[in-house]
Amino acid sequence: MEIWRTQLDCARGALAQAGVTPGELAALGITNQRETTVVWERATGRPIHNAIVWQDRRTAAACERLVAEGHEDLIRTRTGLVVDPYFSGTKVAWLLGHVPGARARAAAGELAFGTIDSWLVWNLTGGKAHVTDVTNASRTLFYDIARGAWDDELLALFDVPRALLAAVEPSASVVAHASADVFGARVPIAGVAGDQQAALFGQACHAPGMAKNTYGTGCFMLLHCGGERIVSRHGLVTTAAAQTGAREFALEGSVFVAGAVVQWLRDGLRVIKASVDVEALAARVPDSGGVFFVPAFVGLGAPHWDPHARGAIVGLTRGTTEAHIARAALESIAFQSADVLHAMEKDAGVQLTELRVDGGAAANDLLMQFQADLLGVPVVRPRVLETTALGAAYLAGLATGVWQDRAQIAAQWRAERTFEPTLSRDRGRRAHEPVGARGRPRARVGAAVTLLAARRGVQQPPMRRALPRACRVSCRSEIVTVVSVS
Repeated sequence: MEIWRTQLDCARGALAQAGVTPGELAALGITNQRETTVVWERATGRPIHNAIVWQDRRTAAACERLVAEGHEDLIRTRTGLVVDPYFSGTKVAWLLGHVPGARARAAAGELAFGTIDSWLVWNLTGGKAHVTDVTNASRTLFYDIARGAWDDELLALFDVPRALLAAVEPSASVVAHASADVFGARVPIAGVAGDQQAALFGQACHAPGMAKNTYGTGCFMLLHCGGERIVSRHGLVTTAAAQTGAREFALEGSVFVAGAVVQWLRDGLRVIKASVDVEALAARVPDSGGVFFVPAFVGLGAPHWDPHARGAIVGLTRGTTEAHIARAALESIAFQSADVLHAMEKDAGVQLTELRVDGGAAANDLLMQFQADLLGVPVVRPRVLETTALGAAYLAGLATGVWQDRAQIAAQWRAERTFEPTLSRDRGRRAHEPVGARGRPRARVGAAVTLLAARRGVQQPPMRRALPRACRVSCRSEIVTVVSVS
């Protein structure tokens, strides 16, 4: 219940700070971390178990079994996703299999499953609405994104009763009304989207070929594909874009650890007191001094998809300082994002002309400039970095007439700063390739351990062994969702 309480407090606090009464609200928008899974009792509204967050790795063995049994192609064809513990499907199956009596109760219609958007709507409406939107449904491993419907064959594969599932609605639509008991007035819940699709919408990436990268706990790059469902051949996933009319799609690459590596420098190594201090520390040195950081704390996401990979810091010498490690940590974020962008361009057959960025770590100038140099394209930072919440507000406003169309919303987008690359696209790409066999990642390190030869002339450390396979540690870190009120 903690997630519900914190988000309710957040929404009420936002109203108080803005000096807005509930009766003045046009609509309420919700955006959420998409794969985090909750199963609760319909009668009481109480969860049967703690939420399982998106980074949790406990179902890695189940995913391996699905692949070994030959189900990977079916899942990929229907859902656009890879078989990985990241997505909700195996989390739901784990809950039904490990909580006594849960599967029988689910089949009897006593339980409900939802990602955090569904959980919030359920509580906002006093249990009257069990809904989700297409973007969140598309992350479950149960949803056929081509047909826009739950898939019975996939549900049977995971042994998940259909009675457990929510109704699926467009992202910009009035899905329910918040009870007057919650805010003091009935408020339309009119915009629901997963965080990364909401950010894509908030960045005004409404046309095919436009891309954004969100630098938060992880990094999530999405390329708008319009009505074309592109099947990735290079380790990405195909997902639903926020639906405001006809169904639209996006290519996505998910990096599991980005800003979280800065949190580790703060809370684990304690080399900084606050996350914002990392830029000044990293700027003390002109480069990483040959140090490379692979922040695979919870495995590697796109395009490698290895849940068992674990982190590594290589290239240490007696001259290595905390500043070199901080710089290598920041650069690791950019290296992982470059892996994703290059895979995205190959899948889509396009070359990006710019990358729009947002999220907390996008405020870091050193990181943004390094990212532009590595990609060889301008990196554009908007005036509003919290575009995830902004996208939810736009969707809610679009559904209730605050804005008339997407063109009106796009006209409001403004750039705060553009980071121009100091390397050409070709030089940046050559610098990003691993030394040795071109195009082949080194074990599980991939291009997270690469050489910026065009800039530095630093010798790449040898990587003769794969990243260490540590114990399969479950991640139970705090889940943060945003309730955006427009």
